[in-house]
Amino acid sequence: MPSPKQAGPFPQQVPPSIDELYLERDFYIGLGLALSSSIFIGSSFIIKKIGLLRLSRVGSVRASAGGFGYLRDWIWWAGLICMGVGEAANFAAYAFAPASLVTPLGALSVIVAAVMASKFLKERLNLLGKLGCFLCIVGSTIIVIHSPKEGEVEDLNLLIDMLQDPTFITYVVLILALSLFIGCCIGPRYGHKHVAVYILLCSAIGSLTVMSCKALGLALRDTLSGKSNDFGMWLPYFLIIVTVVFVGIQVNYLNKALDIFNTSIVTPIYYVIFTTLVITASAILFKEWRHMRPEDIIGDLCGFFVVIVAVILLNAFREMDISLSDVKGIMRPKRELLHSSHKGAQYEDYLNDSEERGPLKPQYGTNYLNA
Repeated sequence: MPSPKQAGPFPQQVPPSIDELYLERDFYIGLGLALSSSIFIGSSFIIKKIGLLRLSRVGSVRASAGGFGYLRDWIWWAGLICMGVGEAANFAAYAFAPASLVTPLGALSVIVAAVMASKFLKERLNLLGKLGCFLCIVGSTIIVIHSPKEGEVEDLNLLIDMLQDPTFITYVVLILALSLFIGCCIGPRYGHKHVAVYILLCSAIGSLTVMSCKALGLALRDTLSGKSNDFGMWLPYFLIIVTVVFVGIQVNYLNKALDIFNTSIVTPIYYVIFTTLVITASAILFKEWRHMRPEDIIGDLCGFFVVIVAVILLNAFREMDISLSDVKGIMRPKRELLHSSHKGAQYEDYLNDSEERGPLKPQYGTNYLNA
């Protein structure tokens, strides 16, 4: 005789537990915070760039030359405050959602930066750029659907054990050694020539900053909820110092990159390197991927690759003059395309002949265009 729960042709679904509901609520809170942080951070790039351009016009020492005149500019401070709000929302998002979800959603800040750069910095946003914006939204949606929904660290004591993992310690040592080598040896010689130099240093330090923010947000969440008094330990205060120092390093070298190179180049390269390193560090420390199904891992990676392609389309081909009318022209019949190309070739031949003959002199009774 079937049990009451299995009576009828279809078995009744078991309602989710309280813990599952809390995890789902935390996931969507983290998602909302991550989306809002992308808006603020994307805006901060443009606002700070406007402040740096103002300083260069008045003859102030540029940030790339070691100048700190931007500290006296209110527009730059507005951009820094905007970035601070975005980073605070991002910091809170790491306390509720996995880093493999929060960090790739930073691609939405690229859309915000591209639209605002087109409006306020007069940078181009052609058809490929608009297609990149669309693909960026599609890739971000795929990441949200396939990202891990469960929390990976329950308390700070477990996190302390994770921090002692030899693999993560090796990663931290390599990142610090690489950053020191770039800052002391590579940066002064090649930082003004290659855009990836300062961005690589900023992204490498940023991956450690994200891990610190994730741990600090966890301690703050548990303390405010009354679950545990994590601030009675030494680790949260050490994480605060680490976060402040690393954020200062990031701001310094990001300013240098923005001052030397175009925003359309800095933003996508910074996103790709930074996100890749953060996902690597998160996989090493929190091991977020071990509870995911293979199809979710593949979907998450595919979403990330779609976002990378979107970022490249959005920025790498920005200077090309491509519009919807060009696409419509390609879709015309072959006969019209050949006819227009033949007329264009005839006009080019006429211009070349005119250059060889030199300027035409007026002669009565002669039609030069017909000749």
